[in-house]
Amino acid sequence: MKYILVTGGVISGIGKGIIASSIGTILKSCGLRVTAIKIDPYINIDAGTFSPYEHGEVFVLNDGGEVDLDLGNYERFLDINLYKDNNITTGKIYQHVINKERHGDYLGKTVQVVPHITDAVQEWVMNQAKVPVDDDRREPQICVIEANSTFLFQLGGTIGDIEGMPFIEAFRQFQFKAKRENFCNIHVSLVPQPNATGEQKTKPTQNSVRALRGLGLSPDLIVCRSAKPIEMAVKEKISMFCHVEPEQVIFIHDVSSTYRVPILLEEQGIIKYFKQRLNLPIDDQPSDLLMKWKKMADRYERLLKVCSIALVGKYTKLSDCYASVFKALEHSALAINHKLDLMYIDSTELEHSTEVENSVKYHQAWHKLCKADGILVPGGFGIRGTEGKLQAISWARTKKKPFLGVCLGMQLAVVEFARNRLNWKDANSTEFDPDTKNPVVIDMPEHNPGDMGGTMRLGKRRTVFKTQNSVLRKLYGDETFVEERHRHRYEVNPELTHCFEEKGLKFVGQDTEGNRMEIIELENHPYFVGVQFHPEFSSRPMKPSPPYLGLLLAATGTLNAYLQRGCKLSP
Repeated sequence: MKYILVTGGVISGIGKGIIASSIGTILKSCGLRVTAIKIDPYINIDAGTFSPYEHGEVFVLNDGGEVDLDLGNYERFLDINLYKDNNITTGKIYQHVINKERHGDYLGKTVQVVPHITDAVQEWVMNQAKVPVDDDRREPQICVIEANSTFLFQLGGTIGDIEGMPFIEAFRQFQFKAKRENFCNIHVSLVPQPNATGEQKTKPTQNSVRALRGLGLSPDLIVCRSAKPIEMAVKEKISMFCHVEPEQVIFIHDVSSTYRVPILLEEQGIIKYFKQRLNLPIDDQPSDLLMKWKKMADRYERLLKVCSIALVGKYTKLSDCYASVFKALEHSALAINHKLDLMYIDSTELEHSTEVENSVKYHQAWHKLCKADGILVPGGFGIRGTEGKLQAISWARTKKKPFLGVCLGMQLAVVEFARNRLNWKDANSTEFDPDTKNPVVIDMPEHNPGDMGGTMRLGKRRTVFKTQNSVLRKLYGDETFVEERHRHRYEVNPELTHCFEEKGLKFVGQDTEGNRMEIIELENHPYFVGVQFHPEFSSRPMKPSPPYLGLLLAATGTLNAYLQRGCKLSP
């Protein structure tokens, strides 16, 4: 087993997740099996109770784990399925150690950060590294005979954060346990370029590497992030003052697409370096997989036709809040050779109260919505902004604009239909009005026992199609069922579904028991689809999500032609 540790310096949000994912992609392209672990030093057990403005979206795994969005990057880049234990937090480690102490495993000893917490981190990493994550279910391990496996993990935050110190100490010890030929440290740092001088500054990187060495870890590779390509003189300076060879300094400047990052790394000789440093039995050249990435990156940059999608949500001030939604739309747009123009619309700005308080903002929001080729209402929680989402859904339904509602977006589509087509003016979700006379969306008591963390209906669940006459069924390849990831506490009221179906809103997908409504489709509409699950979590760059692909096809006016071709994309 080979271990590659990715640490960050200078600032957080520097792109460690994309760098780690790209390195994994390169190694996988060389025939190695790769798994990934993300370490987050916060005390939360998982990311499930975070506001999206804290750390971006909550990414959901097949096993129901609510984890950091970087695991979404790992899954998309490496085309693997991770588990909740692939996301380590301080909370999980301390809970694990405290439970062992209560059980009596440390009987007679004083439980301390060193060695008990640091040992628990190392033990967790080694155990989770062995868990298969590929479809072939082979254990990620280096093998002389066949394609070998490499283990990749990322340490969240930046070097110097006090909360991350136990993890740094754990890996200081771990590098000797794993042996030098099995352990490699990559440090991602920032090379800023102040506008006042226009000069690229190396001092922050020097200080960051010095701090890392002071904690007992020496970087084998220094990946320098910058806004513009870095000059050779800067590379030589970093090499000299950080005590590494020039080929151990890698530059990654801002690019138009993250698909380009693995290509930049490969062009700077990273495969040859890993082969020598970790003694990997691989060729110096990447396989067809990386060539596919290069073609995809080239195609992305040559796109001319544009498709605009309005994302109507409540967390629009930070794009990371809808990271997987954006990626799913981007994958689908790329599949049909269009550039995505994603317009974020704060749903509160579509409401009448905004028209009274700030009419300019109100009319700007509606102008965006009206000019969009398609409309997407993603998942969310809480009553704020729901009336604006209902307005957007009503507009999409009545104006026959392509529409996709995900999770809460589907539930609100049901509420809007009840109010405006069934004339149930007080129809609502019990999440927003517990006393409504027409509860078209209700809570699931068995998934809401009181605690907030990990109590929803989570993870991969099966949805069975109830009819052959379904657009989404055709988009899924005419499968009888699909398995997608869920994250919700409320569901459509099954006792009222017949009222909707009589008026043309069909519940074409249900759970295996037929009690929970999973997919809605509106008759006589180009594309009006709602799904209770989150298909964006399963989207991959070369395998776009069918519901999102359907939205993009409908928005570009090519859905019918696609279906007539047997769901095959045109060259």
